[in-house]
Amino acid sequence: MDSRFFRGNRQKLYDGMKPHSLLVIFSGEEVRKTNDEFYPFFADRNFVYLTGIEQKESVLFAMKGDHEVHECLYLLPPDPMKERWTGRRLKAIEAEEISGIADVRVTEHFANDFHAVAAGGHYSIVPQNYESVYLDLFRVDLSDRDRPAHRFLRQIQENYPYLVMENATRILRQLRLLKQPCEIEAYRKAEQITKDGILAMLHASHPGMYEYQYKAEFDHALAQYGPEGPGFPSIISAGRNNFCIHYYRYTGKAEDGDIVLNDVGAQWEGHIADVSRGWPCNGRYTQRQKVLFDCMLQTSNHMFQIVKPGMRMNDVDRTIRAYNAELLVDAGVMKDVSEIGTYMWHGGAHHIGYDVHDLVERPEFIAPNMMFCIDIGIYHEEWGIGFRLEDNLLVTEDGCENMSSIIPRTTEEIEDEIPHFIR
Repeated sequence: MDSRFFRGNRQKLYDGMKPHSLLVIFSGEEVRKTNDEFYPFFADRNFVYLTGIEQKESVLFAMKGDHEVHECLYLLPPDPMKERWTGRRLKAIEAEEISGIADVRVTEHFANDFHAVAAGGHYSIVPQNYESVYLDLFRVDLSDRDRPAHRFLRQIQENYPYLVMENATRILRQLRLLKQPCEIEAYRKAEQITKDGILAMLHASHPGMYEYQYKAEFDHALAQYGPEGPGFPSIISAGRNNFCIHYYRYTGKAEDGDIVLNDVGAQWEGHIADVSRGWPCNGRYTQRQKVLFDCMLQTSNHMFQIVKPGMRMNDVDRTIRAYNAELLVDAGVMKDVSEIGTYMWHGGAHHIGYDVHDLVERPEFIAPNMMFCIDIGIYHEEWGIGFRLEDNLLVTEDGCENMSSIIPRTTEEIEDEIPHFIR
């Protein structure tokens, strides 16, 4: 992404902030895995959205006056010994080129700089009386560990109790809801890479293949495009394992006649595709598998025909469920639509972006440049068939586009990709 993208995102955030306010956003820190090992660092998505920087222990600090804004970016300082062990750190000039922030400082100066601004009457940066501080304090669950923002909140409450806390997350969720042209282009690339990964699995598929072998094919295909790789842990399962919706063990074997389910997605420039396909490992759908797959496909096609600006977002899930239920009744799979909960176990739409389940403000009405998944899953435990068909939808001015339609999605298209000699 060009620095203009990140500058524009920050400006929109500043526009939503009150005058005489401060903003502090952290990139995050490593999480210890065991003894002398950490989990791979994954930068806070809102921080990346605003700066493009993906280096640990970085801070964005902005001060808004009546109209003007002064912003600083804080990075870990050069340290030849630590860099010898854990890799090269960004230099100030590089961070400026990425983010568009000219004032780049070392992280150890942040605490004093914030104090000079927040303490009142001792301004070393800009002479304003600040009243509010915007932080990103989002938690998925109350049991989640504290992030740097939560610890910083306690410092503010103890040392600067007169400052009013404001919610930066609310503004950021509104901004991330609508995708910009450069983000849509990044998605087109992510969809192409995801296609290559899925095709690699299809081309290798055969009875007796282990789930970890399918995963290896997918990962190898994505690695040809660079280090970003999958945007989330790949869900790749076979047979009865398909009835675990978020399955990550990869230890099962695809026996002859089993369906292989995948829920996967490449990321490109931080934007994550999310695509699901299900196919018979032996290259040919059984009659029962076709019946269920065709219900999914018809439901998906129906949604791509009717989704358009002005539709209620809540109606997407509701329509998917009701339409699929009617098809399953017509196909003789169910006696009544009231039985749909037996076969559909999850919702059919979630927004995508910098997170695979993107952190956006769920809208009441659909509008152009929103992106979300159309995700239809059918799980028939009695028949031993479980799979889903998931595609990525871009809302246009008068309808929508299936961004992942380049990936085989009918039974005929999928069968054609599995080597004929296997059948």
